[in-house]
Formats: sequence, C-alpha cells, structure tokens
Amino acid sequence: MLGILAGLKQEARVIRRFLPGVPLALSNATPEGARLGVERLLRAGATELLSFGCAGSLSPEAPPGTVIVADHVHHEGRNIPSDPALSMRFGSACARRGGILHSDSLVEFAFEKTRYFSETHCIAVDMESGFIAQSGVPFAVLRVVCDDATRDLPPAVKTSVKDGAVYIPGLVGSLVRHPLQIGGLIRLGKEAALAQRAMASFLQANPPQI
Repeated sequence: MLGILAGLKQEARVIRRFLPGVPLALSNATPEGARLGVERLLRAGATELLSFGCAGSLSPEAPPGTVIVADHVHHEGRNIPSDPALSMRFGSACARRGGILHSDSLVEFAFEKTRYFSETHCIAVDMESGFIAQSGVPFAVLRVVCDDATRDLPPAVKTSVKDGAVYIPGLVGSLVRHPLQIGGLIRLGKEAALAQRAMASFLQANPPQI
C-alpha cells in the first residue's frame, strides 16, 4: 500500500486530485512533522512511500516549474537510492532526474544553494524526503521546483506558514519588519503558481500507477 508525505495542505490538494484514496500525511514543513508523518503512514500499513510537493532549486538549470522524479536522496552525508520501479510509476521517464537534498531547515539564501549544489550535486532541496528515504521501505520522490536557485527567499517565507497553510499574522508581521520584500513575495507567488500548474499538467500527462 502506498503512503504519501507532503509538506503543505496546498500540495496535498494537488495530489489528492489524482490519488484520492491513498493515505496522506503532512509534515507542516517541520522535521518533527515529517518524522511523525512517516510513522503514521507506516502504522497505517504503508509498504511504499512517496515524497510529494515543492522543492527549492539548487541548480541554475532547474528553474521554477521543473518536475523532478529523484533517483536518490542525499541525507546525512550519503546518497539513498529511490526505488526505480516505483519511480517509473510516477513518471520518471518523463521528468528531470537527479538528486534531492534533505534539509531540516529552510534553505533561504542563494549562496547556500550554490554551496549545497557544489557539495552534493543535488538539483533541489526539500524538508521531507530524508525521512522517507530512511524509512526502510521502497520510496519515490516527486517534486516540482518552486523558487529560483539564484535568488534569496523573502524573509516572510519563514514566518508565513503554520499548520500546513498560510499564516496571515506571520506574513503581515514580516511585511511590517521588511517592507522591501513585497516585490520578492509577488515574484515567489507567481513562481509557486507556475509550479503548481506544472505539477498538475505532469500528473495529467503521466497518471500515477498504483
């Protein structure tokens, strides 16, 4: 039985359109949430896992909207291979291949992205795939790039998510403290919308095989 781990409610809504009956857990973009989510899925009987949602680009050649089916996850200094057969069922033949870096914290700055790309050769980063990769069951990673590797994230990204959704007080508070980030937030919103459309189109063209 398949189980899905996603970061945010918006991501969950996308995959639910295509896999409505599959058990799904949210990390709420926290390491503890990701760990508990994997545990819940395994207790529910999942024998294979999918890490799904957005990822931050580490490579200038992976712009927003790039759909990735990872061939490995880089976690705690080692590469953990994804399951080829499961990855094929999620469209690996039609997606960008490469490594996904797991990070327990948000990778905010362009210089960090450049360093991680140089050190690991991973093309993108997320906060869930490491927990999937070390679960002990076959896994796949289906992610779409939501931001540019060459730009810093706006400060509000750190404070504007709570319980898997947009947290308005955190967003407003950050805007008050850093009003010059408005342009960056608008750009990031457009990139996120592009990513969501790209993932929906990919899933429509490559329906998951479960």
